Amino acid sequence: MGLRDNLELMLQRGQDSPLLRFSLGGACLDDGDLLAAITHLSSAVEQNPDYSAAWRRLGDACARAGSTERAANVYERGIAVATAGGDLQAAREMTVFLRRIRRARGDTAS
Repeated sequence: MGLRDNLELMLQRGQDSPLLRFSLGGACLDDGDLLAAITHLSSAVEQNPDYSAAWRRLGDACARAGSTERAANVYERGIAVATAGGDLQAAREMTVFLRRIRRARGDTAS
């Protein structure tokens, strides 16, 4: 039984939490299961809107799934959350990813 299986079993047992959803979303992302990753990471930020690392991974999952508009919105929200929480490294990383999306779309705003 792998990590993802163990995390899914914990969820089935009712041990739902932002950390569990973040971990499960990350495992799904690593497996290339983008839809499941987005579902679990969305749940993590719904349960804890101040979870900057979950916002970052959710943006990554959306971008990898080709949902660049949603990814941009997620990164914008995540940057605000990370900045407010003092997580400056996460804010910087999401700013870089947001700029890449905007450049790829031909946006002039940064």
